[in-house]
Amino acid sequence: MVRIEWPLHIVRRIVFGTVAAVVLAMGGWLGVNWLETARARCADGVVKQGADNECVGITDGSYVFAGHLAAVEKKIREENARVEKAAGKEPYVSVAYLTSFTVTDDDSNSPESVRHELEGAYLAQYRHNRGDLSASPKIKLLLANPGSNSVHWRYTVDQLIARQHTKDRLVAVTGLGPSTDENVAAVKLMSDHGIAMVASTMTATSIQGIHDFVRVAPTNIDEAYAASAYLKRKKFRTAVVVQDAARGNLYAATLGSAFTKAYPDTADHRLVAETMTYDSSVHDAWLNELHFMSGQLCDQKPQVIYFAGRGRHLTHFLDALSNRACQDQRFTVMAGDDTTNLTAEQLADAARTRINVLYTGLAHPDMYTTNPEAVSAPSAAFFAEGGLLDTWFPTDPRDDGQAIMSHDAVLTAAIGAQMAARGQAEVTGDGVARMFHQMNGHQQVAGASGFLSFQNNGNPRDKAVPVLRLTAGGRAVFVEVSAARGKPQEEQ
Repeated sequence: MVRIEWPLHIVRRIVFGTVAAVVLAMGGWLGVNWLETARARCADGVVKQGADNECVGITDGSYVFAGHLAAVEKKIREENARVEKAAGKEPYVSVAYLTSFTVTDDDSNSPESVRHELEGAYLAQYRHNRGDLSASPKIKLLLANPGSNSVHWRYTVDQLIARQHTKDRLVAVTGLGPSTDENVAAVKLMSDHGIAMVASTMTATSIQGIHDFVRVAPTNIDEAYAASAYLKRKKFRTAVVVQDAARGNLYAATLGSAFTKAYPDTADHRLVAETMTYDSSVHDAWLNELHFMSGQLCDQKPQVIYFAGRGRHLTHFLDALSNRACQDQRFTVMAGDDTTNLTAEQLADAARTRINVLYTGLAHPDMYTTNPEAVSAPSAAFFAEGGLLDTWFPTDPRDDGQAIMSHDAVLTAAIGAQMAARGQAEVTGDGVARMFHQMNGHQQVAGASGFLSFQNNGNPRDKAVPVLRLTAGGRAVFVEVSAARGKPQEEQ
């Protein structure tokens, strides 16, 4: 075999050329990878996900998820910076507020309701860190966005789980969004990782008995029984239920079934027909279903229609009902707390139908004026006209109760961290969650939505439920406080 010997200068050229090609290839690959990563990044902790490039993830307020949130996020960012700067002298832990901050028309929450939630969450952080309830450890408030309809919940929750073991020292997650399959899956995953959770507006009765989870909102059973008690006191005798049958809408399913059990009795309070259903998951068809229901209701002549569906569906139902053939027949519609998620414009549209609309809310600033024993006076004052929230955000009304509920949720988590820190070197999520079950008697949370203590299954005890009425001007007016068992829990 003939041996071929290459001149040294040729060998060097081949080697150098090969190395250069490899370097260029690697550099190109790294460059493309870096460019893709840069394009996917919205800010620290926030990335683009999905076909719509929705910015989801976690921020300390440095990244603004939507323009209308800029003012409140600025306050949160500044308070977080103050907490971090003082970390050497005052310890802190992090509490996240998890909800869909980038809402679309497909979400049950409106931009206004989300903004109000964030304002209430900030108020609780402020009160705990340097206000009238100042205590330790201080609270750093993180904002966690799972995207519209919580489509990207898994990404955001994985990031929350990781924050337990960073300088953020995450111990609790509050908010948690409406009662949907996606949000329940998020709750269960965080439960598996020892994160304490306080839901602010999650009401579906089926969401209970989850490790480390409590809620400050009444359950749908509580709402249905409170609504039923009110209607009976007002001498309504006949009713029918209209319910969304869409799979995954736990709110509608539990609200409707609860009312069918609560309302009928031997005193001539009866349902005049079986539950009438529509399916909001069937695109556009549900609008036709609501339209044709008005004719059936003319035949059945119930005094009350109990609407177990989302607020945005209620507006279409009222439109259909206002165009009914039996204009001489008067109806009263009673709905659930999701009505509070409607915008002022949507409420005004609903009012123009001239149908008498009542609904059970989660909270209202006027609760304290008529039932002072059921609501904490110091907490209620922050939401009253001329209160601190009015000073900070003067153009934002608080009739929807969203700010109150988020405030009570974050306050519960903060007090839990305070109790868990007693004599402990490290505060953990499990430790905070255990304190929820010690919030009884004089240790109950003095909330603006009512005094809070929790059952072993995570539900609040005897939670106050406000009954609200929609006025002709599209405002929510407080009517009275009710409760599942007639009387809410009072101060101990």
